[in-house]
Amino acid sequence: MTLLKSLAAAAMLTLAATSSFASDVVKGDITISKTWTRATPPKAMAGGGFAEITNNGSQDDRLVAASSPAAGRVELHEMAVTDGVMKMREMENGIPVAAGETVSLKPGGLHIMFMKLNAPFRRGETVPVTLTFEKAGNVDIELNVEKIGAKGMAHGQMHQHGKN
Repeated sequence: MTLLKSLAAAAMLTLAATSSFASDVVKGDITISKTWTRATPPKAMAGGGFAEITNNGSQDDRLVAASSPAAGRVELHEMAVTDGVMKMREMENGIPVAAGETVSLKPGGLHIMFMKLNAPFRRGETVPVTLTFEKAGNVDIELNVEKIGAKGMAHGQMHQHGKN
């Protein structure tokens, strides 16, 4: 019987630990998940940030700004291929997040652009970011730093925060 109690206690502790590392951040109707960035080379001056933003409400919202102590300047950008040429542009009016929809900030599309990095982003660390929405206001998140050139979050990071 003590083995069974020990296993049950271990399962409860594991569940509690996993829950405390959940990467989803909720503010009002906005849920932000799958937050990550790539490690940068030692002298890099820029980096990108990625996340999924879900609007669970009945009214549209808009991501209007981002800031971070990790960079001198942070902007919201879109990367697109036009006439075979890859172009990046600032989303000066922000990024709309329609009611009931999810917007993905990902490599090769919409993303957070960090410029004038204060230090390299190092794999296994996190980068603090404040996202500002028209309706939801400021939302503080942390981006998990993946390896240089990563195409996405490491599988183990999808639902956990702060683990390598």
